[in-house]
Formats: sequence, C-alpha cells, structure tokens
Amino acid sequence: MAEMTRARAAREARRSAQFAKFRLTELNLVPLVDTFVAIVFFSLATATVGEEMPVMPGVTLPDSRVGETALQELTVGIGNQITINSVPIMTTREAASARSNNANEPLLIPQLFTALKAQADTLRQAKGLDQNTSVPNPLAIQGDKTMQYAVLARIMQTARLAGFRNVSLQVNRTEAAAAPARPAN
Repeated sequence: MAEMTRARAAREARRSAQFAKFRLTELNLVPLVDTFVAIVFFSLATATVGEEMPVMPGVTLPDSRVGETALQELTVGIGNQITINSVPIMTTREAASARSNNANEPLLIPQLFTALKAQADTLRQAKGLDQNTSVPNPLAIQGDKTMQYAVLARIMQTARLAGFRNVSLQVNRTEAAAAPARPAN
C-alpha cells in the first residue's frame, strides 16, 4: 500500500514538472494597454472630419480655445453686411433696425427670413422633405467680434423660424486649444 502511494506521488510529481511550463503565474497587461493607446492616438490623429470652412469676407471672428474645426456648410456672415455663403443680403445696420412683419415674432428680420427660407426650401426639396419640417443641415454663423448680441439673437431667431434647427457659432481656434489651460498660481 505504501508502494502505491509512493508511485502515485511520483506520477503526480512527473505530471507537475511536465505541465509547469504551461502554468500562468502572471498576466502582464502593460503591452495590451500600450497597443490600445497607440491605436486610439493614431485613429484620432489621422481622422478627417471635413474641409475647413473659409471665413466670410469682412468678418473678423472671435478667438476660442476649445471647439471643432468648421465644416463646409451653409454659412451666415455678420460683418458690415449680412451674407449667406458670401452673397450679400443686407447691411447689419438695416438688420438691427428692421421691423418684424409678424406680431407674434418680434425678433424676425423679414429680408433675412426670405433668403434663409429660400435656402431651407431648396434643401428640403433636394432631400424630399415636407415644407413644414426642420432642415437637418447645419447653419453656421460667423459673427464679427464687434457685433452686437441683439443682432445675433435676432439672426438666430430668424434662422430658427426659417427652418434651421442646427445652428452653430464659429470662432477662430487659437494655439492654446491644443494644451489644457493651467491654473494661475
């Protein structure tokens, strides 16, 4: 009986020695994490979102430290004149003093509304949308940094009433956008 126990112990020792090289004693995750970080870095560094939008003539954009690059989209420029994709619509002074022709919408600028509504109708027709639905295309507003906020509010309200639901304000991106701001000591 002791012989069988010794034989069994010897057999177990041989098996343990034979399969010892397959035992997982430690799992090193550092190379795996490094690989994932490299993949994410290169995918973000090489991602192209779209073409940069040129700044409308006569518009000096304010600076920003955060945000995304502007894409090619329908653009309203607000400088000395209000333009839609570089086509002059009216002067900013006329827009500031324009009276709404709708008593329920006092911020409406009629001349700008007509031009934006025509753009929205063209986009709806191209996409086969109903005339009463909002346009999914983005509308970018490039406002001069000296512009009055009251005019901006009226233009944004007019764009909303014309059917644009995605309105963005564009600014110049500065070099400080790449690095996070450090608190002052």
